Amino acid sequence: MPKSRRRPRPARGKTKSVFLNIPYDRRFTRLFLAYIAAVSSFGLIPHATLEIPLSKRRLDRILSLIARSQYSLHDLSRVQLDTSNPRTPRFNMPFELGLTVALQRCKTPRHSWVVLESSPHRLQKSLSDLNGTDPFVHSGTVRGVFRELCSVFVSTPLRPTVPQMFAVYRLLRSQLPKLLRSSGSSDPFNARVFSDLCVLAALAASNIV
Repeated sequence: MPKSRRRPRPARGKTKSVFLNIPYDRRFTRLFLAYIAAVSSFGLIPHATLEIPLSKRRLDRILSLIARSQYSLHDLSRVQLDTSNPRTPRFNMPFELGLTVALQRCKTPRHSWVVLESSPHRLQKSLSDLNGTDPFVHSGTVRGVFRELCSVFVSTPLRPTVPQMFAVYRLLRSQLPKLLRSSGSSDPFNARVFSDLCVLAALAASNIV
């Protein structure tokens, strides 16, 4: 039998929130913007661990973010060693996926999660416990993210096209330098810039989609 690719199903009594479990590094900036643009274009609200206040216990806040989200997207494409010493792989993304699976099985059965990758067949080697569930493979491109999320959110009321998502993405990309300057940040992976991007994407999507 073919392996299943999990697709979200509408959940009752939950917000239209999407937990983004994605890498935070400069090389991922384009895809970071693509996820925000696409999720917002589907009329959904992106959330990420970037929003966690310093005063909160991080693990508790991660669990809370996942539990109150209707969907979660887990990008496991960062499996290589980083460049700084000591060179290590990224464990945050698979760890948060594991938390999500446990919550979905034990506490929030209506939560829907999917796995995304940049390379086909690699997940079978990097996380063999997920054998039987195929990831959505975006090939490391913005267009690939849009293409795969069209398949992920096939049952949502809003059905944006890839060109519409690109329009939202281009606006985010053009406004990013201004948002970075206004926040005094050197990269978009912080709470202020993430929040500003989400607001901008929601407004843009409401006018485009």
